[in-house]
Amino acid sequence: MSDAAQPTAAEVRAAAEAVKAALDRHLAAVELRSGEDDTAVYEAFNELAVAAEEYDELLYDRYDEVTPFEIPGTEDALPPYTGPEEPNALSVLIRRDYAVVEPQRLLAQAQRVEAAEAEGAGPSDAAGSTVHGALGVLFGEFEPDEIASRHKEFGLEEGDSTLWVTAADEPAEPGEWLENPFEQADPQHVVCRFDVSAVFDDESDDDLDTDLDADLDTDADPRLRGDLDAGIDSEADIEADDEGLERLDADR
Repeated sequence: MSDAAQPTAAEVRAAAEAVKAALDRHLAAVELRSGEDDTAVYEAFNELAVAAEEYDELLYDRYDEVTPFEIPGTEDALPPYTGPEEPNALSVLIRRDYAVVEPQRLLAQAQRVEAAEAEGAGPSDAAGSTVHGALGVLFGEFEPDEIASRHKEFGLEEGDSTLWVTAADEPAEPGEWLENPFEQADPQHVVCRFDVSAVFDDESDDDLDTDLDADLDTDADPRLRGDLDAGIDSEADIEADDEGLERLDADR
């Protein structure tokens, strides 16, 4: 960042004062909380988060420093629940992302389905001869949950997924939302949600790697490291085992 684009010291100071004011407003809202889902507390929390993020960015841009605290982001947070206390209906909104990593496997699976339906007829002119056609065949044949559990068989790789359970006073009329199935989703009517993402796996792996590095540090008990090393076959041992298995198969 050039010097011209950097924030001034006065801007950083103003951002710090904004954080202080947001803290005061948040504390006042908490002290006057009228219930578990008080809107004033929610709004004060968001204002504090925005002010803190702005200050943190300006502080870093100007002085190459960061704050020692982190306020959870609000982009993925759900607002307080304001739906019916006793829902008479619910909607389950699901999104699952996949990557097509093995198109040939996908095509082969779709062609098997079409061949079975046609009692052995050739699939040359069938919908399963293209990738988008194969997707239509497979998702038309199998339930989404089965696709999710067998995605590798279909040449797919799982991406992020989310499931939202939303509450309503009355069931929707038949055909009411079919043209725009997700347009009427009200975040304030979400009872619960469940997210799956590789981001969470990466965070867990980082924590696990840190723990393993600490456990296997060079300062650790050398007898422990020796036991671990002894439990790992050398490349020569593995090759010897493979040769032994080949001779055993030949004798059979």
